[in-house]
Amino acid sequence: MTASVVTAPPQASTVEVARLMRDHGVGSVVIVDPEGSPVAMVTDRDLAVRVMAGEAGAEGSIGDHASRPLITGEPGMDLDEAAALMVTHRVRRLPVVEDDRLAGIVTLDDIAVRTGNLEVAQRMTQEVIEGALPQFYFHERG
Repeated sequence: MTASVVTAPPQASTVEVARLMRDHGVGSVVIVDPEGSPVAMVTDRDLAVRVMAGEAGAEGSIGDHASRPLITGEPGMDLDEAAALMVTHRVRRLPVVEDDRLAGIVTLDDIAVRTGNLEVAQRMTQEVIEGALPQFYFHERG
């Protein structure tokens, strides 16, 4: 797991979470409960689409805009299992949880680097984006 993991409580403001992303150079923040267990995730896309472009605006806590349910992996799973889970659930980031604690995060970029197979990573990215944004997905031009 090479991606940096940043967390925030559900009551954090949307601006605080956006600043965390900026300051840490990440595209997601895992939302954790008071005991430190991961419960949701917020991505830069969530901030843009749900918060800034949505009717709620930047008011309220980030917990109101977080993606649920949180799809997670386990430390013992191999890369193929993680990749299959990500494609199945159409997520680009997979928090890894052990004993209800955040152990790390795996991203599509991690998989591309670890496998060294750019074609597989591109196909996975295409499948994830197509599933998440079917109304915006454009097929390759012939």
